[in-house]
Amino acid sequence: MSTTLITNATIWDATGSPAFVGDLLIEGNRILAVGPDATAGRAPADQVIDGSGKTLMPGLTEGHAHISFGDAASTEDLIAPSPEAHTLITARMARRLIDQGFTSCYGASAAKLKLDVAVRDAVDAGHIPGPRIRAGSTEITVTGGMGDESRLHNPRIGISCVVDGPEEMRRAVRLAIREGCDNIKLDVSGDPFYPGSPAHVTPMSFAEVQMAVDTAHAFGRKVNAHSRSIEGSKYCVRAGGDGLFHVEYADSELLDMLEEAKDRIVIAPSIGLFHAMIHHGEPWISRAACDAMGIPALIEASVETHSALRKRGIRHLIGGDYGLAWNPQGTNARDIQLMIDYYGYDAAGALACATRNGGQAMRDQGDLGTLVPGALADMLLVDGDPLADVTILEDKNRLAMVMKDGAIHRIAPGLTDCATPAQRRVA
Repeated sequence: MSTTLITNATIWDATGSPAFVGDLLIEGNRILAVGPDATAGRAPADQVIDGSGKTLMPGLTEGHAHISFGDAASTEDLIAPSPEAHTLITARMARRLIDQGFTSCYGASAAKLKLDVAVRDAVDAGHIPGPRIRAGSTEITVTGGMGDESRLHNPRIGISCVVDGPEEMRRAVRLAIREGCDNIKLDVSGDPFYPGSPAHVTPMSFAEVQMAVDTAHAFGRKVNAHSRSIEGSKYCVRAGGDGLFHVEYADSELLDMLEEAKDRIVIAPSIGLFHAMIHHGEPWISRAACDAMGIPALIEASVETHSALRKRGIRHLIGGDYGLAWNPQGTNARDIQLMIDYYGYDAAGALACATRNGGQAMRDQGDLGTLVPGALADMLLVDGDPLADVTILEDKNRLAMVMKDGAIHRIAPGLTDCATPAQRRVA
């Protein structure tokens, strides 16, 4: 197998250890050695990359990925494209994410059932550029819940699958798994965008949630839930769910439950969505509309809940419903600074949410998201110090190299002394 050596970089490995200057050696698609003696007793590397003056860190994980949301301004925009056109949109968004340093995407949901699946498979086959993808299903909701767009006089196929009762849930989950989905998405609670099903309510029953989890786990798949309500989040924890999105409302019992489950569950607070609505919503969403939906109060609840969860050691992910017109795909790294601004993380902690925690969500093997021997070689070489200023990761021009699975996606000129076709697959 070919080898790549990155020399003289400041290495932040996301393990909790301080950054250090050293070398990192890659063999094939995995890290072989890290440190000042990475090349001791070894043959010269096939490719050498000069990391002087730069920071080497794990690749980023989008922890609430909607790669099929092509910066849509409305639900209608998500429904309208044909499957063929929508597949091309999804592929374009995947390319945008890896260009921005996101080497992994933990799928939340897709606007049509097989969009994530088709693009994941094309990326894995090497046909198109993109991150690692855990393909999300369409959202599964219940009659009258978030995502149910139908009315008696106007039946409508939206971006959600509507079920009622455990048996319909079992079939919906099995169907999504049959079609290739890795992650099942449940709309357990309400949402401020649906006046008839507001954020604090829980339309989905515990029996339906439990059926989804049991069915998905029988196939080795994961279940993640849109849950803003206290009762909905408790349902998901009790049922054995794998991930929660949002979780603004909490009481002491829920905080205790989440702390007890912190080794198996991940949470994406998704603050990026509400932050963007308040600060970047015009002309699509006015501040008056945000106030009417109760967004400022939800932000306050989110700050209280997730600041408490940070102190309890919960594994937070970044990812805030990017892919909407006011919150476009490609600006996802903004969430790292928002974890600092809203929840009190320091830079290293926020970066760990974006790297180590995301890698653990992507792969149960524990071999993604850190720069340690044996880990998969997904990494960024950054022009500057993200620990001093995490916002530099929002500028793709500061990414001197993006590597996924040991292959260079793109690299700045002049950093390598040689490059083999297998190692330099530059789209």
